[in-house]
Amino acid sequence: MTTPVTLPLWLFLLILLFAAVTFASHFLFPSVRWFLRRRLENAVAELNKRLKNPIQPFKLARRMDTVRRLVYDPEVAQAIVEHAREKGVREDVAAQTAERYAREIVPGFSAFTYFAFAIRAARFLSQSLYRVRLTNPNSDALEAIPNSDTVIFVMNHRSNMDYVLVTWLVAERSALAYAVGEWARVWPLRTLVRALGGYFIRRRHNNPLYRKVLARYVQMATEAGVTQAVFPEGGLSRTGGLGKPKLGLISYILDGFTPGKSRNVTFVPVAINYDRVMEDRNLIAAQNGGTGGFRFSLLPIYRYLRRQIWHRLTGKFHRYGYAAVSFGDPLSLKDFLAEPHADDAEALGRALMSRIAAVTPIVPVPLVAHALKGGARTSQALKAAVQDRVDRASARDTGIHLAREDLDYTIEAGLRALMERGFVERSGDALTVTERGVSVVDYYAASVAHLLDAEVRENAAE
Repeated sequence: MTTPVTLPLWLFLLILLFAAVTFASHFLFPSVRWFLRRRLENAVAELNKRLKNPIQPFKLARRMDTVRRLVYDPEVAQAIVEHAREKGVREDVAAQTAERYAREIVPGFSAFTYFAFAIRAARFLSQSLYRVRLTNPNSDALEAIPNSDTVIFVMNHRSNMDYVLVTWLVAERSALAYAVGEWARVWPLRTLVRALGGYFIRRRHNNPLYRKVLARYVQMATEAGVTQAVFPEGGLSRTGGLGKPKLGLISYILDGFTPGKSRNVTFVPVAINYDRVMEDRNLIAAQNGGTGGFRFSLLPIYRYLRRQIWHRLTGKFHRYGYAAVSFGDPLSLKDFLAEPHADDAEALGRALMSRIAAVTPIVPVPLVAHALKGGARTSQALKAAVQDRVDRASARDTGIHLAREDLDYTIEAGLRALMERGFVERSGDALTVTERGVSVVDYYAASVAHLLDAEVRENAAE
């Protein structure tokens, strides 16, 4: 037992390496993970004291624990059996498919990434690109929401900047969990989105098993009190105006809600509007081409960042005008269901979109675009048309934002933004919407048409 053994140096080093790895994996790494997790839990506990809606344990659970919980859910298990029968495969194969769907959907939230990085980055990016204004904070109504309710922000979808803007503006309330489309399932966005609490959803190429896994995840998160953000329109507005609600996620929440037993859900309407939507020409082209969408690529973002960095270095950069956000009156799901409705899901969708529409901010470019679309073709006519629309909006207590509280400056700011991009030309007192500018003017006018059109006003009065 004490006889010396001679080994080659390389084999001795290899044995030492294996021993070190074994020691680390069995003793060191678990201790380090426990130590770091304890520190994280303490940090989150301190953070929750400052948040109106604390980060729930469900959101902080390890990702694989949530995946397993989802796969072994009774409703998902039944869907697995039905999927196996329909596809003619073994149940274990169908279970593997369900697990793949669960891995695809479930995020891996990191409180450090969200609050130490994402919030700061969102604030910096928002303020670098836009003059951000909160036209209607509706603070009293938001503060009145019971702490026991699950809060779900429902928003119109104008730009991918919506994620960035709202993430920053509600940072003092909670960490948002977004439903993100397939466009973000590219490296490195995929990992970042998951770390920020976003969960991916397929808008196409899904099946009953996938929909059941997604529905149960949404219902589990809602019942656990996770604050979420949902875009009822389902995708970016191609026309500039509000679209019809797609009831997928809303119907999942509704189906999982049992009055008197489930945690109450309060929907908070959020309306967003911009002087310039970065994707506007792509969206207009998609609408005009009848494709209904466009492929996401990182290349345009790279080109855009390179151009903006160059403009900053050469002193030519200026912001894209105003980005405004407004919060509407919250809608309690319990109170909503206490009233009779012909179709609860459709009625809920209409009610939410109506509340979003009512608080849509009116910023300079959409205001001027609406006046131009109405036929104003001289500076004097434009001023009169804009004044009429301002009076109309003020009478309805709409969230209109006059730049610097000055009507003339507001008109000039909106007009200059359109002229710099070649969509409007001015010759003396005459104004001309260029051929390439017609669709753009229509696009921005549509974002406030439901508030400013004379027909809409007359119908509302009736």
